[in-house]
Amino acid sequence: MTPLILTLFVGLFILGGMVLGFCSKNNKKITLLSIGIAFGIIVSLMLLELFPEAYENLTADSKWKGIAMFLATMGIGLLLMSILDDFVPHHEHESKHHHKHKDDTCHQEHLNHIGILTTVALVLHNAIEGMTLFVSSLASMSSGYLLCVGIGLHNIPLGLLVAGTLTTKKETIITGFFLTISSFIGGIMMQLLLPIIDDFLVGLLIAFTLGMLIYIAFIELLGQIIHSENKKLSIFGCGIGVAIFLVSRFMG
Repeated sequence: MTPLILTLFVGLFILGGMVLGFCSKNNKKITLLSIGIAFGIIVSLMLLELFPEAYENLTADSKWKGIAMFLATMGIGLLLMSILDDFVPHHEHESKHHHKHKDDTCHQEHLNHIGILTTVALVLHNAIEGMTLFVSSLASMSSGYLLCVGIGLHNIPLGLLVAGTLTTKKETIITGFFLTISSFIGGIMMQLLLPIIDDFLVGLLIAFTLGMLIYIAFIELLGQIIHSENKKLSIFGCGIGVAIFLVSRFMG
């Protein structure tokens, strides 16, 4: 049950981001710090735990076949996250612009176009992240805990953005509910597949997870860190993320 609980818990980070968005309109520091911490945790987790785990599972019987499957499956995960990225507005970060904005006019105009398709895209995005979290927890609970924190912090800016697009109480409640449980739904889907999962399939799922995490870390998070208005805070967040990972691994 613990992996399922983690998928439910990670959805609460989005809800937390929405609450922060409603309470304060000046939340750039919170966003930058959470992005930095998420980047530090996710990159450390990929390099020191998920990559070795996937490689070991997939190359147990045949090294070269396993490597080929590893690269292909990781590529599929990367491609899928890239496709989803086009439908999630908060990923339209500053790295895609060729100039700096003196005010938030451009950003606000972009938010005005957010509607039902945005909510659907976010629910799908989070459901897949829930599947990712569940699979990582199967391989190692310590990985699951760390990934829960990493994905959760990555979702806080998403919640902040969504909060800025909501206009009615009914819309807020409905959107918040579905965004919060979407990761849990992804976890339930993976729970139903457990009877057919073996070590090789776990390796494939972890490789798929790695592809998505590579996109999240190096396309989304790193892009925002590079174009951050306060790089020192972002880098400080990265250091905190790495420290959290190392302490957790040492205790484990």
